[in-house]
Amino acid sequence: MAFVIYNSMTRQKEEFIPREPGKVGMYVCGPTVYGPPHLGHAKSYITFDVLAKHLRRSGYKVRYVQNITDVGHLTDDADSGEDKIQKQARIDKVHPWEIVDKWTRQYMNDMEKLKLAHPNFYVRASQHIPEQIEAIEELVQKNHAYVVDGNVYFDVESFPEYGKLSGRRLEDQKEAVRVEGRGEKRNPKDFALWKKAEESHILKWNSPWGVGYPGWHIECSVMANKYLGVSFDIHGGGLENKFPHHECEIAQSECVHEKPFCRYWMHNNMVTVDGIKMGKSLGNFKTCEDLLSKHTPEAIRVFLLSTHYRSPSNYTEEAIEAAAVGLSRLSQLYQALNEITSAGEASKSPMADEQILKICEKAESEICERLNDDLDTPGAIAKIYGLVSDVNRIIAADKISSATANKVIETLKNWAGDILGILPDSENNKSDLNIEPLMDLVIDFRANMKSQKRYDVADSIRDKLKEAGIVIEDTKSGVRWKKGQ
Repeated sequence: MAFVIYNSMTRQKEEFIPREPGKVGMYVCGPTVYGPPHLGHAKSYITFDVLAKHLRRSGYKVRYVQNITDVGHLTDDADSGEDKIQKQARIDKVHPWEIVDKWTRQYMNDMEKLKLAHPNFYVRASQHIPEQIEAIEELVQKNHAYVVDGNVYFDVESFPEYGKLSGRRLEDQKEAVRVEGRGEKRNPKDFALWKKAEESHILKWNSPWGVGYPGWHIECSVMANKYLGVSFDIHGGGLENKFPHHECEIAQSECVHEKPFCRYWMHNNMVTVDGIKMGKSLGNFKTCEDLLSKHTPEAIRVFLLSTHYRSPSNYTEEAIEAAAVGLSRLSQLYQALNEITSAGEASKSPMADEQILKICEKAESEICERLNDDLDTPGAIAKIYGLVSDVNRIIAADKISSATANKVIETLKNWAGDILGILPDSENNKSDLNIEPLMDLVIDFRANMKSQKRYDVADSIRDKLKEAGIVIEDTKSGVRWKKGQ
């Protein structure tokens, strides 16, 4: 099955055909680094992490670029208000670059903990000021932009296709012009390419129009074109960026280069908390750091990937706990399979081996098919859990060979591990310290208590271990323990 993407531009699913055979250029809007990464960030970047990994496994050479907005993003996306980074610096009483450094490091750290692979390039807006100035100059020369008192604005009426991505017709937007008033802009919908900096503004640069700083939209246009070429394959980002940000990116780039900006647009939906849009003012803001202190990275990924990227994800404690429960079954099977391979035994049931091999082959095909259908991660996870259930049913009744167990492990590693990132790492089941001898003593003592019918003590030991992050499980083959939630 060919890889199919829902293209936000055409509003339909389309077969993915890259500009250059075997190669994919992908740009994803990264964070504005003025505060902690949150669950909404995690959904977006996990989505495109899975996309990049799946494309690479499908044989494509992927060039993945993600920006870091470290200047120019105003508190109001309508080109007014204070630079978000400078505002936070003023609140914290530190230099803006300290804010940038702090939250960039936090973002990188959180994404690594969430098992995201690094893009090929992290590109910073502040490091591409000359290229942005050059693009703005060209827009002015081509009469797509105009200068007013040190500010440079893009003339949306010079680009008749403005609104083609969002579906907001310029004719409809003109009606709002009469209400809003024009100010120094020819049209209130005109957006800033360059803003004149007040004397107190710290993040500022020299330009042909005076000292100032770039608008938010021009940054992504310039960096995407620099690292991926004039027309590239996939542009991704959150749904909230479709208008005005992505709409403005298209207008700027296509007016400079006179060629289509990108071939496929992908937008992930938002995260709600208990059915309410997440926001600091509502007190329901979920940071990645806080969630990672309570849940495993795999549980967070399962929760987010269990909803299709184009649908909203509703965070509840019950939802993420359910994700952890489903994940525990996967983890338990993975551990059991590793024990079988360690034993190195031959098969005692060739029929069981044959069944499992067929199950693996079918599951791999179906998982790939789901991901090929517009990155259907909920469907892919369902197929993985189906594989887990089928294999558990067989190995509960028959002893399989270590070679067959290795095949299941390989399948799980390929799809649950390498692509979806939901397979618990082996090191997560052990402490960083060598506590195995101590755990042996604890398990022996607990067994002794149970033999004396001191079940209250045995249960208390189990509960205290769980609080300390160690889960013990009573199975038919004995007591197992692992590092858990």
